[in-house]
Amino acid sequence: EISLPASYFLICISILLLHHAAVLLGHPQCLDYGPPFQPPFHLEFCSAYETFGCCEQEKDNHIAAKYWDIMDYIDPQAQKLCGGFIKDILCQECSPYAAHLYDAENPQTPLRNLPGLCFDYCSEFHLYCRSAITLLTDDRHIQEWCEKNRTQFCNILNIQDKDYCFPDVVKNTDLNNNLGVVVADKKGCLQLCLKEVANGLRNPVLMVHANDNTHRMFVAEQVGLVWVYLPDGSRLEEPFLDIKQLVLTTPWVGDERGFLGMAFHPQYKENGKFYIYYSYQDKKKVEKIRISELMVSTADVNKADITTERNLLEIEQPAANHNGGEILFGIDGYLYLFTGDGGKAGDPFGKFGNAQNKSSLLGKVLRIDVDGKGPQERPYRIPHDNPFSSDPKARPEVYAYGVRNMWRCSVDRGDPLSHRGKGRIFCGDVGQNRFEEVDIIIKGGNYGWRAKEGFECYDTKLCQNSSLEDVLPIFAYGRSVGKSVTGGYVYRGCESPNLNGLYIFGDFMNGRLMALQEDERTNTWKKQDVCIGSIKACAFPGLVSSYSKFIISFAEDEAGELYFMATSYPSAYAPSGSIYKFVDPARRAPPGKCKQKPVPVKTKSKRIPFVPTASKSIRFGFAAVCLFSLCNRVGLRSPPRSLPTLVFCVTLSLGFVHYLVVGFDFDTTALRVTNTFYPRGLQPWALEAWRTLTPRIPQPALLAGEFWESKSTRLQGLKVGDRCSIPLALI
Repeated sequence: EISLPASYFLICISILLLHHAAVLLGHPQCLDYGPPFQPPFHLEFCSAYETFGCCEQEKDNHIAAKYWDIMDYIDPQAQKLCGGFIKDILCQECSPYAAHLYDAENPQTPLRNLPGLCFDYCSEFHLYCRSAITLLTDDRHIQEWCEKNRTQFCNILNIQDKDYCFPDVVKNTDLNNNLGVVVADKKGCLQLCLKEVANGLRNPVLMVHANDNTHRMFVAEQVGLVWVYLPDGSRLEEPFLDIKQLVLTTPWVGDERGFLGMAFHPQYKENGKFYIYYSYQDKKKVEKIRISELMVSTADVNKADITTERNLLEIEQPAANHNGGEILFGIDGYLYLFTGDGGKAGDPFGKFGNAQNKSSLLGKVLRIDVDGKGPQERPYRIPHDNPFSSDPKARPEVYAYGVRNMWRCSVDRGDPLSHRGKGRIFCGDVGQNRFEEVDIIIKGGNYGWRAKEGFECYDTKLCQNSSLEDVLPIFAYGRSVGKSVTGGYVYRGCESPNLNGLYIFGDFMNGRLMALQEDERTNTWKKQDVCIGSIKACAFPGLVSSYSKFIISFAEDEAGELYFMATSYPSAYAPSGSIYKFVDPARRAPPGKCKQKPVPVKTKSKRIPFVPTASKSIRFGFAAVCLFSLCNRVGLRSPPRSLPTLVFCVTLSLGFVHYLVVGFDFDTTALRVTNTFYPRGLQPWALEAWRTLTPRIPQPALLAGEFWESKSTRLQGLKVGDRCSIPLALI
């Protein structure tokens, strides 16, 4: 006989109780499982929800039509008494708490066809409008109790969480204050959610788009591979670019060398040119950074032509660290390059370091014109307004200086309406011992290093130089907050309008996410922490509430939506990296407003569908529990043929319950899938996912004699019968 520790039963019960509690906790959510939104047009009928809710004009018109159909069936006196009740009830589909009112959050119950009504309101409705109930619902159970017993009828229409019944949900100030704004917790931390869009990457250092209306994303790994991700989330099996043999990097944790930057030409759609920044070692074993131009293959738009590489610039690196790595095109059409100070510590090169030496290309922001050649066959031109182009003691490429090691910069698209901020370049500059900083780059600016670190002096002698005239950071933070800034982006996307204007960035070492909000009156920036919300706050399909610790980079897609790349193990050879998209759970854009129409791309390479991490393991946000049900407790190694043996698995996944029944086939002594089913109320998106997953289960699944030992047979990573990885209970 098999016996398991009592703790297994406690674990099972605890998880189920946690799940039950989770579905009762609330947040604004529509019946399509998305956050509420501000309708783009006036709602004529359900006008109470025209500033914020879950209905567009089309749905409002549909509800109005249903209302008038009902009115046609009742007499004038009943219309007078019941019209307001019926309108209120129908319009709850537009409530920002519609998912609560209709029990859509609880997958163990079917979706209600009437919203949850508070008892007193229901009693009054029953008193005046009992005859109209058959026009509102075809549920015979509700209709019967409406005729028999008012108390029982109203108990049925009530909901378990009394805060969310109508009309009390409208009066609840805790639920309606600041409705639709980015939610902050008691400590002021902004609550956002994430959607995982890629995983299994080896230190994903960047994700860029080609601005060619295809909405492809190009993701680079530090080792020197660039992958193409299509708008449907799939990845092409063949890389866009593979220069592993050229790129210098190692498996050492924290190695800063490698493939570091990539930017597409503003006219890429016409000329097929793009630019890369990487570490390499020449024939004399000298380490350098190289900036090159390449072109896309004429035979395959998803392949680079490596034979077209044209070396634009090489800079010798005196040390292995501080390689810089960002390249981007400004709105002026010029290519900006961001180099590190050469490495080691304290910029020890020369009298005042590389960063303050305008004759060195290290520790700089460089700007070049790639659309022409300069004198002496220089493969680029110097823009005519570069600030030091006429200074014989400076390199003409220098646009700004005093940079330590800017890691990740971005160009602000500007406010969608006013265009304020358009063209600003934001950078995170990694500090030495005390401060990390965020800067906005200006022409000719001196960003202080090594005289200053953050707002304070680093080299006292240089810091006291009256000619320093450094540009101060817009924000700096000390080591109690983080140790290695990763620059981000100003959000200018469509899907999360609350985030517009927020500069979102992070810290590599501790995984902290932060946001800066500009005060336009004072030209100052206020910092807030960004916290990835709880399971409750992020209980939307496909969202997650956790991420890998080490934040490598941030990214913006062609539509302006914001992402970041992180890994659980920061080695260039460890496939532990993932990409996450930011989602505001408090408010979204109206459905359809942000819909993109990508230009189709012919693909010659096989498409690899995206499989979320949660589907590769049992990390669902909840847990997986298998309950093995036998008629009697018997040894599974030799199950008597007379007993029907079933394996009953419950998987709590993203707040939804999935069921799997597996039975022994005694004729072949094999464990086969004999049936799969799902509870009433499993929502359409989850139902479709379930149908997609179940055919993947191999049959026969396990030999009965290998029941406990087998490591095969997975359902979303769940090892059927594997008691080592999940809590089991034999009942």
